[in-house]
Amino acid sequence: MFHKAVDCRFKENCIVEVTFQDGKVKEYCLKDMFDQYPIMKALQNRELFNSGKLVGNYGIIWNDDIDLEVETVYECGVTVRTEKVSYHIDLGNSFKKARAELGISQKELSNKTGIDQSDISKIECGAGNPSLDTLVCLAEALNTDIKITLEKKSS
Repeated sequence: MFHKAVDCRFKENCIVEVTFQDGKVKEYCLKDMFDQYPIMKALQNRELFNSGKLVGNYGIIWNDDIDLEVETVYECGVTVRTEKVSYHIDLGNSFKKARAELGISQKELSNKTGIDQSDISKIECGAGNPSLDTLVCLAEALNTDIKITLEKKSS
């Protein structure tokens, strides 16, 4: 089973922190890979390390030579906390349903909004972390409104 990443951060000492769709947040020290994969030592350069990007939901890429499957982080990393992320899935399902009701594809919605189809896919599957502006743009294109409420937590 592959675990989908929804966010990653680059911390001190070559530690990458990855948030997964299931809510687990894991840290992995890339220094653990230096002996086995000497090319990874280049990540000691802070500028290069910070330039990494989460690509899709399954990998972190720094350049043409250096990448990391997030599954390695999930399997070998240390869980530092668990976050509630169900709202991502609920939100994604809402957009997917609205799009289906209009009978348009993700590509058609992309053409209508200028939002990349892959980003729409990530949002719909609960793996995206869209800005409010992106949500408003999608909602308008789907002829829907966004309703945000704040509710007191139950004790």
